[in-house]
Amino acid sequence: MAKKLFKNYDFEFDKNEAKIISSFCKQAGKQMMSDERFVSDVRAFNSIIEKINNDPSNVKMSKDEKTRLVRQLKENVKHIEKEMGKTNFIKRWLMKSMHKQYTSLLTNHFSE
Repeated sequence: MAKKLFKNYDFEFDKNEAKIISSFCKQAGKQMMSDERFVSDVRAFNSIIEKINNDPSNVKMSKDEKTRLVRQLKENVKHIEKEMGKTNFIKRWLMKSMHKQYTSLLTNHFSE
């Protein structure tokens, strides 16, 4: 089977998914803003936020934006899984919903 030459980076997010991605990008942008090594990441996240604010039902990302978002989401899921193993019941319960939201985003929209 031949490999596709061009991939489609158009995504349709519902209202909740758009809000999750938007808040995730805002938080990641704030954390990375102080370090000059992550200027391109911050720029990509700000671009994603603008696109989601314009029309969350039809978001056209560039390849760079998609890869940066997916990489950060995967790193967050790994970190949450590691933290859930060490924390008490209440914190684990709070983190479980965030973990579930991020993994559903990864499986529904960004799985390859």
